[in-house]
Amino acid sequence: MQEKFILIDGNSLMYRAYYALPLLTNSKGFVTNAIYGFCNMLLKVLEEEKPTHIAIAFDKGKIVFRHAEYEKYKATRKPMPEELKKQLPVIKELLNAMNIEIFEMEGYEADDLIGTLTKKADDRGLNTIILTGDRDALQLLSPSTKVSLLKKGFQKWRFIQRKVCIKNTV
Repeated sequence: MQEKFILIDGNSLMYRAYYALPLLTNSKGFVTNAIYGFCNMLLKVLEEEKPTHIAIAFDKGKIVFRHAEYEKYKATRKPMPEELKKQLPVIKELLNAMNIEIFEMEGYEADDLIGTLTKKADDRGLNTIILTGDRDALQLLSPSTKVSLLKKGFQKWRFIQRKVCIKNTV
């Protein structure tokens, strides 16, 4: 059986779940829509893809190394909504309980970590699927790496795979 590595852009899935669902709350009034949607997406992926390896990357902090090069990097981006921010620790607790590795590093975005982990997976010969809503991930396509972009809503995916062309020299 070929090893399969699922690499998830945690921020992308979390935002998608948050905005795709109405503000759901538990009995104590705690908003749970991102947690609910994120878990549903994750469970669907685990069931359908049956990976041998899985990791989730998250952004950590607001300042990344790109700010040193360009001071206005993402200056117009709105801050994370407070209701979403409060759900992030719960999502991470759930991932820890499921023994799913979380990658985050001060000064780097999830995209940076996904790029590094994809390269390492390619070097090991793993078939990798990157789950994200970010089209920037398409630059990571390789014969062994495909990208699954979230479509409208939060349960539909569009797989994109690099086609390998072999030139016939006969």
